[in-house]
Amino acid sequence: MRKKEVSALLIGRFQPFHLGHLEVVKAIAKECDRLIVGIGSAQLSHTFENPFTAGERHLMISRALTDEGLHNFFLVPIVDINRYAVWVAHVSSLVPPFDAVYSNNPLTRRLFIEAGYEVRMAPMFNRDEYSGSEVRRRIVEGGKWEMLVPRGVVETIHEVKGDERLQEIMKDNAPEATI
Repeated sequence: MRKKEVSALLIGRFQPFHLGHLEVVKAIAKECDRLIVGIGSAQLSHTFENPFTAGERHLMISRALTDEGLHNFFLVPIVDINRYAVWVAHVSSLVPPFDAVYSNNPLTRRLFIEAGYEVRMAPMFNRDEYSGSEVRRRIVEGGKWEMLVPRGVVETIHEVKGDERLQEIMKDNAPEATI
């Protein structure tokens, strides 16, 4: 009889996937046999808060995890439905079965707890520097951002011209957009 694998679910927007995310994934990978990464707000892109498409984020994460030697993962885009009463069922219908959810988001934690799932806190790593908003801010301002993200993410952002996209978004929407 096959030993039961322990699966964990981590949901984030990953705009973009940075070194803090990578450290979280590596820590969770030590505790489970299979990791499911839910790419949240998959329908959003081309804004300052959500500049990258779900496909671009999928490529970023896949490259970063593969470069780290991690292979037992699933990446699943998750579109927002904006109905909290059915959101957990929505997520569960999209991803492989999982045993635990890792999240520090209070709403995500509450919804999964109420649905009967084991919810664990995701470890935090240097949040002042490793945050999507910090990476995006540096890109917009022409600063050094590449050292905050894995190599595969740098490659993807350059390939899709995501740095140029962010700068154009901010230039085109300067009065409304804030960093």
